[in-house]
Amino acid sequence: MRTVTMPGNQSRKFRLRGFTLVELMVVVLITAVLASIAVPIYKQQVRKSRRTDAKTAVLDLASREERMFSTRNSYNPNPATLATDLGYGSLPTVVGSGYYQLNVTATATTFVVQATPITADQQGDTQCQLFQVDNLGRQSANSAADGSGTDTTSTCW
Repeated sequence: MRTVTMPGNQSRKFRLRGFTLVELMVVVLITAVLASIAVPIYKQQVRKSRRTDAKTAVLDLASREERMFSTRNSYNPNPATLATDLGYGSLPTVVGSGYYQLNVTATATTFVVQATPITADQQGDTQCQLFQVDNLGRQSANSAADGSGTDTTSTCW
């Protein structure tokens, strides 16, 4: 109990209380609304950062293919042996901490390097699923991992 002196020398005793249930529920509601806005935005930003890993890996593999062509006069269809053929260490075929798979389709005179998502979270990135670069340096992106979707190159690259 606490005693408070009021104007006119009157004293009143009252008990300090905690939060009411209504106040607590308002705080929970505000927290839920903020979380429902923040979580999807956070996931979108994480996916965008993983896209950067995929694009960097695709461009790196394409430049290694060009080095291979300049030294051996043909492209290498196997990304796992490409690094050792050039005298480098191993080259990963899975990038972005396991979020994208690198694939190379090559002939003696052409190649296409592509990155496709392999985890469910990154496959949820419906806008930019497939990244690829060819031997002419053309970069492209697609909204479907098999290339059958909308061309999203201007948005994703």
